[in-house]
Amino acid sequence: MASKDHANSSHATFDLFVQAKTCQEVKQHFSELCRQLQLDSKDFRGFYTKLKERLNYWKAKALWTKLDKRASQEVYQQATACAQNKCLVLGAGPCGLRTAIELSLLGAQVVLLEKREEFTRNNVLHLWPFTIYDLRELGAKKFYGKFCCGSLDHISIRQLQLILLKVSLLLGVEVHTGVEYKGLIEPTGEKGWMAKLQPQSHPAAAFQFDVFISAGGGRFVPEGFKHKELRGKLAIGITANFINRKTAAEAQVPEISGVARIYNQKFFQDLLNETDIDLENIVYYKDDTHYFVMTAKRKSLLKRGVIKKDYSNAEQLLAPGNVDHVALCLYAHDAAYFSTGGKLPELQFAQNQAGQHDVAMFDFTCMQRAENASLVRERRGKKILIALVGDCLVEPFWPLGTGIARGFFAAFDTAWMVRSWAMGVLDLKVIAERESMYQLLSQTTPDNTSKKYSLYSIDPTTRYQSVNLSAIQAHQVQHLYDVDKGSSLTIKLKDNRVHMRQDSMSGFNELLRWCQNNTKGYRNVNIKDFSQSWKSGVALCALIHHFRPHLM
Repeated sequence: MASKDHANSSHATFDLFVQAKTCQEVKQHFSELCRQLQLDSKDFRGFYTKLKERLNYWKAKALWTKLDKRASQEVYQQATACAQNKCLVLGAGPCGLRTAIELSLLGAQVVLLEKREEFTRNNVLHLWPFTIYDLRELGAKKFYGKFCCGSLDHISIRQLQLILLKVSLLLGVEVHTGVEYKGLIEPTGEKGWMAKLQPQSHPAAAFQFDVFISAGGGRFVPEGFKHKELRGKLAIGITANFINRKTAAEAQVPEISGVARIYNQKFFQDLLNETDIDLENIVYYKDDTHYFVMTAKRKSLLKRGVIKKDYSNAEQLLAPGNVDHVALCLYAHDAAYFSTGGKLPELQFAQNQAGQHDVAMFDFTCMQRAENASLVRERRGKKILIALVGDCLVEPFWPLGTGIARGFFAAFDTAWMVRSWAMGVLDLKVIAERESMYQLLSQTTPDNTSKKYSLYSIDPTTRYQSVNLSAIQAHQVQHLYDVDKGSSLTIKLKDNRVHMRQDSMSGFNELLRWCQNNTKGYRNVNIKDFSQSWKSGVALCALIHHFRPHLM
């Protein structure tokens, strides 16, 4: 009887975990589930397997079927491809969480840090067909029943984060919220690469890792990366979120998937005549909130008093001191009211994370883009692979809804890079491949990527219709291999026009060092060359055991 009560209790907790609507609720119910099932959430290697064994619940089994199907892809090598890697992921936005999931499926130990305690972003994301398919295959509908029902092709950022957080935890990702990243700590003595955190006493501050993925948003870029600004003709964007009371009347109001002036001139002219609001386009999506995004013309913003003074410089024009926030709220309210035909009469602003009306205005056409997506840094003989995903790699162009789709592609490309690195591919070749893929990212559209979504994996050839992984050569990315000065291991090519593989001495030393690093700590193994050190066969056995322990 006690056993049955215990099972019922864990089943109820699992249901609460699945239905949880805040980040803290998710973590709370997950911790309770682990306690009831006597699971150690830090046992990343065996966590998911033990969870499936101990939670014998029909609702959970439907989810296991989804996750098992993804985990069975050949690229993961049954969660052994990156079994020796320790990865720190910064940022629990959709791209950071999606990257963490892939690294976990590869068998890596993954720790994810997020400064915020809660997910508060109401803005709604447009999803490309492959993104919808990808999320469904991760069990999105199990966590959020309304996910992309019928013709819906969007979801709020907050709901997407909750879905991916739940999947991450089930797969053994260690997630810490309320932790602020302050920079990397270089190796000293026996300690490897670590992170400086706030609070300093946080347990994750002791975590040593060899892979660092920044998904910290557009404002955070790790040292060593340069950004360039892409700017076109000024386009002023406004986003606004109103409370969705989920009444029958609200449900009847049709969404606006995207109306541009050139396709419906009468609508925009009537809007201008009645309200003095002049727009280029407007989108209305219904999710947790009533979400509106529009591109407004400068003259109408000046006329309505939203912008106080006219400046030719966009930064001055949209500076907080030059914007009347009350007038901005009225502008967004009137545009939303008119575009829905007055069928949303009780338009009350939702609150943002600061407790203010969730309305924002910014320059749509000013986008940041990283010059490179990855680099390798080495200090005191210890390497770390560093990569960018999400907004700190490429800021999206909001009106086209490219952010989450390209963000997921970047997450997959990054996971593929980590896999190559773990498999022993030379460092410069790993970087060159990643940069070759990065060149394609800004060109991807639903039309020029593969339509065979069921075949998608982190392998770029399954997604990009035409990808040349050698578009950038190893000798072209030497500047992305950062070695401490004076190190005898600094990689140099005598002639930049010569491919890395043609420098036989450099390749020999790199391979020897790779063998030494991956057999370190094995008894009676001391590799000094490629002849005497291998005669007994012990060194070869150690190398095999390091990557495929189940074979030995």
